[in-house]
Amino acid sequence: MKRIFKPLKYIVAISFLMNFTGCKNFLEEEVYSQLAPGNFLKTKEGLTSILYEAYAKGANMNGNNSIYVLGPEEFATDILYQSGDNVEATIKNYRDFNWDPTMDFLTANWDSPYQCIRDANIVLENLEAAEMTDADKLLYSSEARFLRATSYYKLFNFFGPVPLRTSTTQELSMARATEDEMKNFIESELKASFDGLPTPGNEPEKYRAHKAAALGYLIKFYLNTKQWQKVSDSGKQFLSSFKNFALHAEYKNLFMVENENNKEYIWVRPAVPSADRVTANSWSNVSFPDNFKSAPEIGLNFKSTWLNWPNEFRIYDEFYNSFEESDKRKELMITKYINNSNVEINLLGSDNIRSFKYWPDQNHVGAAHGNDIPEIRLADIYLSLAEALNELQYPSQEALQYINIVRNRAGLENLTYAIISSKELMRDQILLERGHEFYNEGHRRIDLIRMGKFVSDAIRRGKAAQQHHTIFPIPQVVIDSDSAIKQNENY
Repeated sequence: MKRIFKPLKYIVAISFLMNFTGCKNFLEEEVYSQLAPGNFLKTKEGLTSILYEAYAKGANMNGNNSIYVLGPEEFATDILYQSGDNVEATIKNYRDFNWDPTMDFLTANWDSPYQCIRDANIVLENLEAAEMTDADKLLYSSEARFLRATSYYKLFNFFGPVPLRTSTTQELSMARATEDEMKNFIESELKASFDGLPTPGNEPEKYRAHKAAALGYLIKFYLNTKQWQKVSDSGKQFLSSFKNFALHAEYKNLFMVENENNKEYIWVRPAVPSADRVTANSWSNVSFPDNFKSAPEIGLNFKSTWLNWPNEFRIYDEFYNSFEESDKRKELMITKYINNSNVEINLLGSDNIRSFKYWPDQNHVGAAHGNDIPEIRLADIYLSLAEALNELQYPSQEALQYINIVRNRAGLENLTYAIISSKELMRDQILLERGHEFYNEGHRRIDLIRMGKFVSDAIRRGKAAQQHHTIFPIPQVVIDSDSAIKQNENY
C-alpha cells in the first residue's frame, strides 16, 4: 500500500528548528543531530521538510477548504450563495459584487500560494549542495517547480499578474510581472517539471506530484488562456499517455471518502480529519438545513456527532432547474428534508436547495471531514478537449464524442448536431455541461470568465457587476506593504 505523506509533522520540525535557541536536550537527541540549524538544508530530511510544507501550502491544506477556497469561486456565480453566522456580511459582498481590497478571504488566497512559492524556491536553491542522490535531486527539483507553477497559476486566475518571485535573494520590493511574463513562466515551469516527475502510481507517497498532474494543469492553463490548439494537442497526449484513468462508474459515489482513491481523480486538494481542522473539508457542516434529521430522497440520515452550522450554503433554484430531468448529477442535491419534528420541509422555490456533493464522513473528527476535493479529474480533460475542438472547427464529431462520454455517465442521451446547430450553441452547451459536472468544485467562476459570461450573467441576475470584477483586488495589506505593487484597475 502506498504511503500517505504527512507534511504536518515536517512543518512542526521546521518551526522548531527555525526558532532554535540552543536547547542542549535537542542536540543530545541523536535522531535529530543531522537537522542542526547549520546542516538543515544540506540533508534529504531537511529539504523534505521544506518540500512537504510547500505541498501543504500549495494544496491549501491549511484551512477550511469549503469556505475560503471553494466559496470565492462560486459565491459570485449562478450556483452558490450563503447566509448565516459571522461570515455572512463578507460573503454577501462577494455575492453582490461589492468586494474591495480589505475583504476577508483575499489574503488566504494570496498568502498560501506565495508561502508555497517561497518554500519551492528554498528547495531549488539548496539542492545542488544537498547530500542526496542525483535521482532524488531531479525528483525534488521537478516537484518544487510543479508546486511553484501551480501556485502562480492559481494566483494568476484570482488576481491577474503578480510579482514573479523565483529566488529568495530577490529584492523584497517587487513590481507585478506582465501578463506575458506570467503566462510564459507558468507554461515553461509545468513543461520543465514533467520529465522529472514519476508516472502516476510510482510517486513516493500518495498526494505527491506526478506527470499526469503536471500535464493536467498545463491543459487547464491552456484552456483558461484560450490556447485552443495547445489544449487539443495536450489533451490528446494525456489520453494516449495515461490510460489507467477512467470515469468513476457512479457520479453520486465519486466524492465519498470511501471512493477517494478512484481512477478519475488526477489531482486533488487533500483532506484528512483532524481536531484542529488544519486539513479540513468542512462542506457538509454548511450544507445541512436547520433542524435536519434526514433526506430520504438521497438516503442521508443525520449522525449525532456531525455538526450543523448556522453558516449555510444554498444552491439557486435556477441552477438546479437547469438540469435535465434524468441527470444523475443532481442526485447529490436535496429539495426537501425531514426535520427533527418529523415534518417534511420543502427547499425548492426559495433558493434553498442543499448540495451534499462531499458526502459526510463517517470517520470525521468534529467539523473536519476527510473528503479529498478534486482539482483536476478525467471528466475535465474530456470537456476541455471538447471546448478546444469546438473553437478550432465546428462541427467536430470528436468534440461531440467527448461531451457524450461525460453525459452518458450522468444517464443522459447523446447530443447531436441536429440539436446544436452552431459553434455558439455548442459553446453554451459545454458551459452548461461544465456547470452540471463540476458544481461545488471551484471551477464555475473561471469557466464563466473564459466564456465571456461572468459579468453579463451577473447583471442578468441583478448584480452590480463590471468588467474589472473578472479578477479580484490585490489585498490591501499587500499594497500597503510594498509601494511597487500596483492595485488592479478600478479597485
